[in-house]
Amino acid sequence: MFKTILQVAYRNAYLRKSRALLLILMIGLSMGVMVSIEGLYDGMSMNMIDRTKRSDSGEISLYANKYRLEHVIKYRISDADKKVLALQKITGVTEALYRLEVDGLAQTARKSKPSILLGIDLDDEKKFGKFEEFLKEGELDFGKNSAFIGGGLAKKLKVKIGSKVIFTAQDSQNEIKSIALRIRAIIRSSNINFDERALYIPRGEAARFLSVKQNSATQIALRTDETHTPTLQTTLQAKYPKLSVYTFAQLYPQLQQMQTMMDVFNTITFMIVMIVVFIGILGVMYVSILDRIREFGILLSIGYAYRYIRYQIMIEALLLGLAGYFLGLFVGLLILSYLTYQGLDLTLFAEGMEAFGMSSVIYASIKSSYFISTLFAIIIASLLSVVLPLRKIKKLNPVEVIRSAG
Repeated sequence: MFKTILQVAYRNAYLRKSRALLLILMIGLSMGVMVSIEGLYDGMSMNMIDRTKRSDSGEISLYANKYRLEHVIKYRISDADKKVLALQKITGVTEALYRLEVDGLAQTARKSKPSILLGIDLDDEKKFGKFEEFLKEGELDFGKNSAFIGGGLAKKLKVKIGSKVIFTAQDSQNEIKSIALRIRAIIRSSNINFDERALYIPRGEAARFLSVKQNSATQIALRTDETHTPTLQTTLQAKYPKLSVYTFAQLYPQLQQMQTMMDVFNTITFMIVMIVVFIGILGVMYVSILDRIREFGILLSIGYAYRYIRYQIMIEALLLGLAGYFLGLFVGLLILSYLTYQGLDLTLFAEGMEAFGMSSVIYASIKSSYFISTLFAIIIASLLSVVLPLRKIKKLNPVEVIRSAG
């Protein structure tokens, strides 16, 4: 019996081919656009978070107590090199490095801007966060008295490769000191804090400039296995009670909030598309039942059980919904695959996007959850869409239907 119901449902679902095709196209294209938007939103937020971790905090960062509050060089980490070696041996830590940072003033002959001098080890930065990917212009090679500069700061100071910049700050002895630097490269990491303010120099030169030991640091950053991050913070705080241990979420709550906001946008988009799918299937099924109202009346009058009609209508709706889903699956995968590897090029809006810490090329992400949640939603929407048409069939008076049709 079920096989017969399935065959009849299949034939009736595609009885009006143009109507069924339009519904399938509507579901498929709506779903394809929806999952593409979800992938772009997720890809954009994930890219910003990833680049911020690579350029600055990693998953966990350690600072001297009070440094985050007062941001002065006297609150620094001693024996940072030994601490890094010890941290690299802890389970869950994949990379570790230390940096030396100080606030000051960057000046040219015509411009001056508050900025930070960041002492780094270039090889460590490349291993830690693929620093070479942040290069916008110039060469990643520290020469004598040379520096890299954040793209935003370079624009504010109106400097280019080869320009001279004077950086002035207070060292560990409370002496005002200046250092002349020649710009060797322009860096664009999509981390606003660094792009708008940072000058990068070798860590050893930064230590000499600030009159501190070579193994001093203001920050130790760790890349970790995500599964170990929550427990690592507690472990490190117990191991280094004189240091403050922060997770990425604590250092950059705004990025976590942005990701939450993107999830809300995705949910709203998902709900809108599912409402459209529900209305589309409801309209097609309702019109289809009105076209066949005499047929159902005859079936009921000869003793055909209502439950079989209910099964048939539900299967018809599912067949249409699933056909649209598989079209949407194909369209969504096609678009997301392109956006994942080629990205959405928004170079025309690069200046505005970079001001908000976004890359001018947005890459999408592909998650199985996009398609799994959509599948269940379409099945539910298909089944709910037949409730109203089935109520109309259930209230039919077979004799009146046949008489009116005749």
